[in-house]
Amino acid sequence: MDDNTPRAVTMRDVAQAAGVSVSTVSHVVNNKQGARIGKDAWERVQRAIQELGYRPNAMAKDLVKGRSRFIGLVADAIASTPFAGQIIRGAQDEAWRHGHVLLVANTEGNDAAETEAIAMMLEHKVRGVLYSTWYHRQVELPVGLTETDCVLVNCFAAGGGLPAVVPDEVAGGRQATRMLLAEGHRRIGFINTTTPSPAQDGRLEGYRGALAEAGVPFDPDLVIDAQPDQEGGYEAVGHLLAQDATGVFCHNDRVAMGVYDAVRERGLRVPEDLAVVGFDNQEVIAAHLRPPLSTVALPHYELGQAGVRVLLGLDQPADGGRVVVPCPPVHRSSVSTVAPD
Repeated sequence: MDDNTPRAVTMRDVAQAAGVSVSTVSHVVNNKQGARIGKDAWERVQRAIQELGYRPNAMAKDLVKGRSRFIGLVADAIASTPFAGQIIRGAQDEAWRHGHVLLVANTEGNDAAETEAIAMMLEHKVRGVLYSTWYHRQVELPVGLTETDCVLVNCFAAGGGLPAVVPDEVAGGRQATRMLLAEGHRRIGFINTTTPSPAQDGRLEGYRGALAEAGVPFDPDLVIDAQPDQEGGYEAVGHLLAQDATGVFCHNDRVAMGVYDAVRERGLRVPEDLAVVGFDNQEVIAAHLRPPLSTVALPHYELGQAGVRVLLGLDQPADGGRVVVPCPPVHRSSVSTVAPD
């Protein structure tokens, strides 16, 4: 450490300059109501603060008042998941906009690390905690979350005991299917996941709802449960083509990537022979496929923003304690008008 580095002015320095006790300085700095301090002493302290350039310790000041400008965010893996990391960015931007700073703990699903992170945040008397997961699911609440205000982000708890901010899976599935319907497709397949989740149920519900709106009968033979990855999409294409599908809605963009592979291997083309819509809008996949993939975005940034707004009381959850965030369609080049018979 450089010996020439100026020493920070302390509360004790102010007390000596003003000729008062440290406790008197503390009362003035924290604007302590009801403190018995004469006008002359109060003015001497204020003058010493100005002359010495004293800056109060914001954290200590907030702790005295039983609050802080910190918001905690405890995540299972989103900091290391590129597209889901937008939750942190959205929460951070919204927190800063309202004078708060985000404290992030990425636990990688380690229960001990999670418990320690929550305990640390409680010690710092955070304004509240956002508890988030990298994919939308039901969670068991960790010990400690009930000791402060908490909002669940991209997840929810059984019984709805805490407010939750989640993506609108049903409307997202409807948007994906509508993109294909709008171009005249009527034989539309849906490659769903084998993993039980709100996404599995919600996107299927949205798919069926969009078909019903358009007066297209639901055909269970056009729905395939597959592993939610490239291999799952690749293996589903043969069945879809055998069912005369002209378009397909894929559970996620990785599944869509497998569909592209299988279509190309058969000497066919996207979208001329099979129109494809994904889900997630993973930029590293969707925007760089050839042709670029039409998809539906998971609103991770907006989920983070909404979590902070609910925590700070700026937005109120609807009945049931949930804020449902829209999943917007992203139009690219993998959908085209179906050729007439």
